Parts: sequence; structure tokens; C-alpha cells
Amino acid sequence: MSAAATLSPQMAMLPNIVLVLAYIFISLEKVPKVVIALLAASLMMITHVVSQEEAFASVDWNVIFLLVGMMIMVNILKETGAIRYLALMAAKSVDGSGMKLMLVFATITAVLSAFLDNVTAVLLIGSVTTAIASRLNISPVPYLVAVTLSSNIGGTATLIGDPPNIMVGSASGLSFYEFLVNLAPVIIVIYPICMAVVAWIYRNDLKLPDAAKQEMADISLHGVITDKGLMIKSILVLLLVVSCFVVHHIFHLEPGTIALAGASILLLFENKKHIWDDVEWTTIFFFIGLFILIGAVEKVGTIEYLAERFFDVTQGDFTIMTIALLWMSGVLSAIIDNIPYTATMIPLVKQLGIHNPEITLEPLWWSLALGACLGGNGTMIGASANVLVADMAHRHGHPIYFLQFMKIGGLIMVISLAISSVYMWLRYLM
Repeated sequence: MSAAATLSPQMAMLPNIVLVLAYIFISLEKVPKVVIALLAASLMMITHVVSQEEAFASVDWNVIFLLVGMMIMVNILKETGAIRYLALMAAKSVDGSGMKLMLVFATITAVLSAFLDNVTAVLLIGSVTTAIASRLNISPVPYLVAVTLSSNIGGTATLIGDPPNIMVGSASGLSFYEFLVNLAPVIIVIYPICMAVVAWIYRNDLKLPDAAKQEMADISLHGVITDKGLMIKSILVLLLVVSCFVVHHIFHLEPGTIALAGASILLLFENKKHIWDDVEWTTIFFFIGLFILIGAVEKVGTIEYLAERFFDVTQGDFTIMTIALLWMSGVLSAIIDNIPYTATMIPLVKQLGIHNPEITLEPLWWSLALGACLGGNGTMIGASANVLVADMAHRHGHPIYFLQFMKIGGLIMVISLAISSVYMWLRYLM
């Protein structure tokens, strides 16, 4: 008997209604999104759609631990002046050009996202971006949007770059090298095209005033590093954490555990109260509430039902199935968060292989990975990195509004998926 069968039809529909209402209220931005997510999660438990045990089980604690651990390490690194030094050095290198400044920050983010993870990358470069924007007295919004979009694009290129890839890699047995050689080529094509589009959209906002250009020219790097010893310790621990991310499957440790361990080590050297105050707790609890709500939607069978109907509609045509999976993954990941979506689709892709032994599943895994990761750019809540940057911008007095982000992110998502479709066709389906 399915979980949905244990609920009345009215109660089985409740999570779907609450999910739609939650996204509507989040898009209207009249109530803080963390309040909406926690209210929705509480309602799921109060009405017994999910028990408290089921609610806690639906939270991806690996993601939560990863976020908290990386936030702590980044905050400690910031204490040393290293991130501020990076920001000022980047600003001095672009000759007073706002366009170049945006592209430098975006490119650094894309590379870091591929070999760290996109959450870590936006924590590092987002802090840099807000610091330099504050110094120049300009809005950080165009730069933060570019950083966010590039983090999701860059993170798609490798096994460890984005949580959906980690999940797909674990389920399929595909290696770090296989992810790199199959996904990196299309990302190398997607990234410059998408950044050119973002630069064109923000072309007027990227023209720096003369005062800002003069400020960039007058920047001094002397004395910016305030604690060289702690900086060295922080960088060494971060390098160790990143190295462990690459080989985490050998030690049977999740990235969240590794990040939390790294944070704990650094806290031995620096444990001032404001390190904890600077953790984005509203972001953490937003994810917890969202995971519980999505868990309730999964329990009543909505996501599984939609996925099964998708496979029925394709009627077993492998080409249609592969391209349709790519686009469905992109669109749904933008709406319901790519982590629970990926978790639901993985067993269905496996089942397809059992029923059709002649089908090679590898292209379907790449479709799922590309769609889930690139679809994260579609809305502000489509990926963890988006939510983090939105909260960061709000805290610095420059909010990025839900519909404002969706207009740009949605366009980037469509462009990315279109290029991916051509790539999938040429490489796997011809």
C-alpha cells in the first residue's frame, strides 16, 4: 500500500496545495521566505501528512552540514583579510571596467564551483562581490546574479560540483573522470554564451561612475591581510576539505561530514562569537522547511506520478525520452529544488534499464544531471547557491527579487538546456 493510500484524498492533496501557495507567497515577497517554509513544514506535521520522524528524515542533512561547515570556514577565512585582499586585487586588475569586474568574478566562481562545489564558491565570491561593491559604492546585484548563474553552470561540469551530480554519480557508478569528459565539454560552450547574455542585459548597470573608477585605481593592498598565520591555516584546511571532497567515496564520508569536520578544526584556532553570528541561519532554516514540505509532496506520490506519466508519454522512444528528460528535469528542478527531484528520478531511471535491458542508460544519466543542475538557474529557489546569494544581497541592503531573478535566470536556463539538447543529440543520439 502506498503512503498516499493511508491518507484521505483531501489530505493527500494538501501538500500539493501548500506547495503551490508557498511558491506564490515566496514570489510575492511580502513575508520572509524562511517564515513561509517553516509554516508550510509545520502544517505538514500538524495535519499528520508526515510524522515528525518522517519530516526529520526528509531533510537532507548532508546539504545542511555542508552549508554550515562551509559558512564557518569562509567566515574564519574572512577574519584574516584574505577574501578582502582577493576582492581588491580583482578590482585593480580590470582597469575600471564594471563589465570586466563582473566577468572576472563570474569566471572565478565557475571554476571554483567545478572543483569545490557551487555553494562554497558563492560563499567565497559572494562575500568578495559585496565587499568590493560596498567599497565602490555601487549596487552588487548585477555581479551577484552573474556569480549565482555561473556557479550553477560551472558546478554542472564535475561529479562534486553540484549535489544532483553527487547523487547521480553514486547511483550510476559513474566516476569523476566520466563526469568531467562527458559534461565539461558542453559547459565550456554554455558558459561564455550565457555570460555574454547576462553582460548584455546588465550593460547599462555595469558602467561605473568616475568616482568608482578612481577608487579602484587608488586601492592599496598594503595591510589588508590581518592574520597571516590564521590565513595559512584556513587555506590549508580548505585545501584538505576540497581534496577529501574529490576522494570522499573512498573513505565512505559525505561532503557534509567533511565540511563540518573542517569547520571544527578551524574553530580550534578561531572561535569568536561573531563567527557563529555570520552563519546564514535564515537560509539554513529555509532549507529545512523546504525539505520537509517537498518530503510531504513526495510521500503522497505527486512527483513519482508525474515522472511515471512522463515515461508513458514517451512510449519508450529513446531519443524522445533522453531530450524530454533533460527539459523536464530543468523545468521541475527550477520549481521544486533539484535535490529531491533528482532523488525521485534516480530509481525510475534504474527501473527503465531493468525493463529495457537493450537501452544504454548513460545518456539518460547525463540528461538528468544536466537538466537538474542547469535548471537550478530557473528561479531563486531552484538551487542552494541562489538562496544563499539572495540572502546575502538582502543583508547588504540590495535585495534580489524573485521575479527579477526569474526573468534572467529563466532565460539562461532555456539557453543552457537548448545547447545541451544539441550536445546530447550530436554525441549520444545520432
